[in-house]
Amino acid sequence: MKEIRGSVAKILNTTQLVINRGSIHGVKIGMIFEVLDKNATDIIDPETKKKLGSIDRPKVRVKVTIVESKLAMAETFQIKTVNRGGTGLSLANVFSPPEYVDVKETFKSAEKAWEDLPEEKSYVKVGDPVRSVEERGKQTLRLEDVL
Repeated sequence: MKEIRGSVAKILNTTQLVINRGSIHGVKIGMIFEVLDKNATDIIDPETKKKLGSIDRPKVRVKVTIVESKLAMAETFQIKTVNRGGTGLSLANVFSPPEYVDVKETFKSAEKAWEDLPEEKSYVKVGDPVRSVEERGKQTLRLEDVL
């Protein structure tokens, strides 16, 4: 399957957005897209000081939930567990038990694979590029790598 690239066309809220690719481009319900930083990270050879290439920096992943011919709606789908109760670290909540809840990821990604994006670049914006990805278990493969 060929990688599909497009852009964020509209942000609906902190978990849902619309991309400018739809069924005529091969988009299907359940497909996963990465929203990318517009500026790829250049990789420089430490020996020759020449540019080896560039790597796209993902901001967040979204899964397609609605597909029309020229657009698709997608939403965040990854869940993280957070403690909303006591931690025992302060006198105010030392006797409160922890209360763990599952929270759906929002567009502000907590990925630490690269250094954090500066605040002004970390938010998903209309016009941000997107690309399709294929997930298998914990490992993520780009669709072009599967072909």
